[in-house]
Amino acid sequence: MKTMGIDFGLARIGIALSDDTKFLASPFETYRRKGENLDIQHLIEIIKIKNVDEIVCGLPMNMAGEEQEIAKKTRDFMEQLQQQVEIKVEFVDERLSSLMAEEILKETERDWKKRKEKLDAVAASIILQDYLDVAR
Repeated sequence: MKTMGIDFGLARIGIALSDDTKFLASPFETYRRKGENLDIQHLIEIIKIKNVDEIVCGLPMNMAGEEQEIAKKTRDFMEQLQQQVEIKVEFVDERLSSLMAEEILKETERDWKKRKEKLDAVAASIILQDYLDVAR
């Protein structure tokens, strides 16, 4: 079984998956949103195909540790997903995950457009890896 990491956004959703031992997180894809129902169906397909039994979703927080406005949309979306798959969903602080992802991608990808395409999936893998490291 795997754990899925999600970096939720209004335009894109970054998705990462753990290995079967839940030791290592890897970017899976950056999904361009198509509408809430289609987005949820896409995630359900991945959950079934990849044998996901747990989801970790980054929760947008400001630097003071308070939830940002998008946090409510994130929680609402994840609640809808959870009702359809009945999998445990954990929320974790995602502060600085996108900045860290950008720094990682700067080292491996020079082209800004290509970095942008990968950014959300890499951010999701950072969120997931942080969670996996603490869970051990």
